[in-house]
Amino acid sequence: MIWNPQRPGTMPFHRYRPYEDRVNVLAADRSWPSARIESAPLWVPVDLRDGNQALAEPMDTARKRRFFDLLVSMGFKEIEVGYPSASRTDFDFVRHLVGLVRSGAVPDDITPVVFTPARPDLIDRTFESIDGLPRSVVHLYIPTSPVWRDVVLGRDRAAVRATVEEAAAHMARLADARPESHIRFQFAPETFNVTEPDFVLELCDGLTELWDASPDRPVTHNLPATVEIATPNVYADQIEYMHRNLARRDSVILSVHPHNDRGTGVACAELAVLAGAQRVEGCLFGNGERTGNVDLVTLALNLYAQGVDPMLDFSDIDAVREVVEHCNRLPVHPRHPYAGDLVHTAFSGTHQDAIAKGLAHHAKQAAELGVEPREAPWNVPYLPLDPADIGRSYEAVIRVNSQSGKGGTAYLLRTRHGLDLPAELRADFSRAVQDATDDSGREASPDELHELFRTAYLVPGRPGSGGVLSLLSWTADTAPDGAHRCVCTLQVGDRAGDFEGFGNGPLSAFVDALAAAGISVDVLDYSEHAVTSGGTSEAAAYARCRVGGADGDTVWGAGVDTSLLAASVQAVVSAVNRAGAAG
Repeated sequence: MIWNPQRPGTMPFHRYRPYEDRVNVLAADRSWPSARIESAPLWVPVDLRDGNQALAEPMDTARKRRFFDLLVSMGFKEIEVGYPSASRTDFDFVRHLVGLVRSGAVPDDITPVVFTPARPDLIDRTFESIDGLPRSVVHLYIPTSPVWRDVVLGRDRAAVRATVEEAAAHMARLADARPESHIRFQFAPETFNVTEPDFVLELCDGLTELWDASPDRPVTHNLPATVEIATPNVYADQIEYMHRNLARRDSVILSVHPHNDRGTGVACAELAVLAGAQRVEGCLFGNGERTGNVDLVTLALNLYAQGVDPMLDFSDIDAVREVVEHCNRLPVHPRHPYAGDLVHTAFSGTHQDAIAKGLAHHAKQAAELGVEPREAPWNVPYLPLDPADIGRSYEAVIRVNSQSGKGGTAYLLRTRHGLDLPAELRADFSRAVQDATDDSGREASPDELHELFRTAYLVPGRPGSGGVLSLLSWTADTAPDGAHRCVCTLQVGDRAGDFEGFGNGPLSAFVDALAAAGISVDVLDYSEHAVTSGGTSEAAAYARCRVGGADGDTVWGAGVDTSLLAASVQAVVSAVNRAGAAG
């Protein structure tokens, strides 16, 4: 094709098979594409087990406890707490948790989940760890796909089924021996997404029957995309097949456990919920083996940004991130959705302009509705949700570097320093900002922007600036006929003298006095405003002036003073001196 000049590559892509050559996906009459997510699934964090297994330095009890407390405070109700037969550390943490429950330190509605392979001795160890818990879920798993059966386990389908049924029956006996505890069961056919659908259905239905699942004591069937092999729609088709065909469907919690090997774990989870999944396992910020487990933070806040209650508390996202980074000893990427340092930040000039206008419109709309901005409907360009909702301030939304434009600079000067620059002055100042950031190669902070503006526009209007014009003293009054009179002492170059001017206002009288001193100034544009509210507020004045007659330079000047008249005079002096510097 003429528009695509790409050529065949040299990598041995022929070694790999497409998903349709690896698993039969039964996708007749799919309905999930037209479904909508209108409520949150049951979120189950597996950070303390699956996520922990992926850490170079697994968590000790103290770090696990801190992470567990975070999960509880956020609103998670079912939490996978460990793999107690895998290590003494995991076993000891579950026992530590039992002590917390007995002491009342854990809310009654929290259900711990423990993980076990299909081996009787390890199941015994698992049940030993949960002795004393009033409620729990025991999660049984076994790999089921052909490559695992053939290469790793060395068992055919019948042998795998027998192993699972033996393990499940053993679990049922151990649970029956603990009538004081409410123990539910969970089964995960690991590598579900590359296992024959009829075999998965056979195993799951067999355990639903063996465990005698009922609506008040449902079994959880957890279907992992252990290693992603296809686009997310394929996983959705697989989940919908199970959703439609599982026996005793009202007694089954259909759960998913997507990984992120193809970078589509979030999409897989969302489409799986559309396809009938009721429960999602994952980790905060997507920690996990290989490229990680599905990210529960992104999933939950994706719902939030669609107007759906995620049933979790992310009102202080930075506090959540701090705990997770401490416990995992892994950083959260600055571009991580919602939580990264830079995800609400705009450097681009066009983005900054849109955001600044959007925030102004949002404030106006809130005022018109008579509500606080935090309660008004959110509709700001480039910001899918209000950063304040997750504990972020607006201070980091707009940051200025060499890629930025006038809108971002103006926004920061207005919101951080109270200077509301006229539109044409914004463009004029942005050129100075770009020169400075190009030279430094880094971004400019709001304080640095203010200092740059002060140096470029305010200092030239004040005595001692070193410019061609210095206003040493001045007074203004009004004559009986209403005319304004200005008397001032000016130093022009190395010559000082007293000059008088008249006009229809104090500023025009000052300009007339400048003309008497030989300085021709035409004020072409002028604006003013209070810098802050209150009786002692400073005022800012901005003047665009043509200096030097009809063929002179047109430049901006600015002044800030507790006196508005003084600020306006400073703005004109600034323009004169800036024109002289340019000349």
